[in-house]
Amino acid sequence: MPETKPTVLVLTALALEYTAVRAHIEEREDRTHPDNGTIVEVGQLPGTPWQVAAAELGEGARNTAALTASLIGWLRPEAVLFVGVAGGLKEDIGLGDVVVGTKVYGIHGGKQTPEGLLIRPEAWYGSHSLLSAARAAVRDLPGVRAHFKPIATADVVLADAGSELARHVREHYNDAAAFETEGAGAAHAAHLEGRQALVVRGISDHADAGKASADGSGSQERAATQAADVAVAVLRKYRPRGGGSGDSEEGPQGRYGGDHIDFRGAVFHAGVIGKQTGER
Repeated sequence: MPETKPTVLVLTALALEYTAVRAHIEEREDRTHPDNGTIVEVGQLPGTPWQVAAAELGEGARNTAALTASLIGWLRPEAVLFVGVAGGLKEDIGLGDVVVGTKVYGIHGGKQTPEGLLIRPEAWYGSHSLLSAARAAVRDLPGVRAHFKPIATADVVLADAGSELARHVREHYNDAAAFETEGAGAAHAAHLEGRQALVVRGISDHADAGKASADGSGSQERAATQAADVAVAVLRKYRPRGGGSGDSEEGPQGRYGGDHIDFRGAVFHAGVIGKQTGER
């Protein structure tokens, strides 16, 4: 039987985000989760060792967390990427730029007291190996402006820069560069399941009163395309665990099963006696 490629799970919330991701996947076929009925498309990412399982989950962090955990348990991917659009929170980040999440905040944690709201932040850091692959990948993407910054998640669409929510984010999550509604759910599920995770967001608006106008101009489609391009470039750099160059047969330490010994480069003039133990 042919060896099955390692799987990476690529998730989106919206149809336009899914379409941008799907354009990169070949030999696609539908698979249906045997318990909850979630449909994923599984295919190949050309030029990479990856089999990609892509799914459109809909909006909301809680929905995303539940479905991501379920899909991880079913498909057993090595890594999880959440790809889509977001509102920008910084003046120097323009429409069409891409924010790669160094960490993702869940912004609603806290305790309300007579003295005010005491913030109890939650944050999930992006996988170091995926972030490293992303930093290397974007160097070779002409026309893409990528920013490696934190991302804020809430189950709210932010379209008013003067709102109490916007002030809350500026005051307590001032380093966040993008605002969206699913990333923390995916990151939390991946963390619980012990998977590498990364959130990649294209900026489609400035999280202010101009959101509807920006969306109407086609900014969401452009931002989704840019985010998908970056995510795919990341997977072209990222390698499955155990698949690095140090594992090649020319490397200093070969990896074999328990009854193999690496004798390359040695010469023997008699038989060899060995003892197999539980140690490596």
